[in-house]
Amino acid sequence: MASSSETLESSIKSKRPSDSAFKQQRLPAWQPILTAGTVLPTFFVIGIAFIPVGIGLLYFSDEVKEVSIDYTHCKNSQNMTCSEVITQDKECSCVIPFELTTDFTGKVYMYYGLTNFYQNHRRYVKSRDDNQLLGHLDREPSSDCAPFEVNSQKEPVAPCGAIANSLFSDELTITYTDNKKQNISVPLLRTGIAWPSDKEIKFHNPPGSNLTAAFKGFAKPDSWKKNVWELDPEKPENNGFQNEDLIVWMRTAALPTFRKLYRRVDHSKVGFTVGLPKGNYTLYVQYSYMVTKFEGTKRMILSTTSLLGGKNPFLGIAYIVVGCVCLLLGIVFCLFTSSVAKALQR
Repeated sequence: MASSSETLESSIKSKRPSDSAFKQQRLPAWQPILTAGTVLPTFFVIGIAFIPVGIGLLYFSDEVKEVSIDYTHCKNSQNMTCSEVITQDKECSCVIPFELTTDFTGKVYMYYGLTNFYQNHRRYVKSRDDNQLLGHLDREPSSDCAPFEVNSQKEPVAPCGAIANSLFSDELTITYTDNKKQNISVPLLRTGIAWPSDKEIKFHNPPGSNLTAAFKGFAKPDSWKKNVWELDPEKPENNGFQNEDLIVWMRTAALPTFRKLYRRVDHSKVGFTVGLPKGNYTLYVQYSYMVTKFEGTKRMILSTTSLLGGKNPFLGIAYIVVGCVCLLLGIVFCLFTSSVAKALQR
């Protein structure tokens, strides 16, 4: 009888950890002992290291030239606000003169900026069909796209979802007025604005060279004025899901105030090889994107770049603040420890 009970107990797997140094937590460990001799040098090292880094970051940020033009409430030639005109399903355009007070040397980029637009909303971020964006149109749009998987006529939509349906649609161009009072169109490139990894991996057109036939059976989103194969009239290869304006927009922003790359200045053209010269410019807007319904704003940004990217003074200020705080704490602790040492000697 005893032998049978021993056999039964041995057949039951024990949950007790094996008797090893690792599983029984007997491995040697190291724990720092925080003393004045170890903490104070750390504060001073951090302070001395962070302040020069912060100054360098601020320097590179200040080297970036930038101008921002808010055109949310711009007016057309009849002195009517475009934001009100487009609510009546009418086209609207406006003209805004501006000036560059300094030369924008180097590569110049055009951005559009939006405020109070929450692209980080969970349902908004999920509202897309990645299989469809890879060119697989042999299936129904994903349920994640609801209610934007079909249009008002109940036809399947490509690309589907709330992100694609809200694609930025304003058309922005600029001209430069030279010394002879002639308006020269600033050459802008529509390609090279999206991440190469997105264009090569995440977005592919359906098979076939004829995009009109490839997208047969699918309708454009309700808010679009053009079909997906007509987004770039100048370069057919930049249409469909390979359109870089679409790819840039589909990479959702983390904050409600954001900017996205819209165009690159073509520096191969005469007059703009070294950048944008200072002087008078004019912004032409084909106004079609509504933002006043959610109390948002729109702006056009022209900006150069530095070794660290665009203009962003926050990181430099943060490094300087942390460095100064560490130096201040180090000095305070030094005075405190010295006063304690003198008191103990008495």
